[in-house]
Amino acid sequence: MKIVIGSDHAGFNYKSRLIELAKSMGHTVMDIGTDSCRSVDYPDFGEKGARAVACGEADIGILICGSGIGMDMVANKINGIRSAVCWNEETARFARDHNYANILCLGARFLSLEKCIEITKIFINTPVSDEERHIRRVNKIMKVEERNQTCNG
Repeated sequence: MKIVIGSDHAGFNYKSRLIELAKSMGHTVMDIGTDSCRSVDYPDFGEKGARAVACGEADIGILICGSGIGMDMVANKINGIRSAVCWNEETARFARDHNYANILCLGARFLSLEKCIEITKIFINTPVSDEERHIRRVNKIMKVEERNQTCNG
């Protein structure tokens, strides 16, 4: 699997460890930055990561910022993205299995590196469900995305 991984300055220290983790699991990684703890704007990296997934350059993405929320908000603006902020293994499992999330967002200021590693492992290893109820619900999410093009939907 090809995984895009990016962060802002708050998530920079975790990013390199999550890249190592993904590679050790046999995945190809696309590092989209940032390259230091110097302050940067998370929307730049969130958009770049989400577009990589939406355009098929990566299968899934992992985005890290201070809370995970900013990256998530940006990523979910891109059509085809189902991004989820996860704070434990169960939310990561449900995000993939039930909601077909294709981007994981993590909050480096609220989660330990060890917790982020465990969450990332679950997110990467959990397949999407083939249960009809989950397929139906994800299809409804995609219909909302289609309707968001206008205010008349």
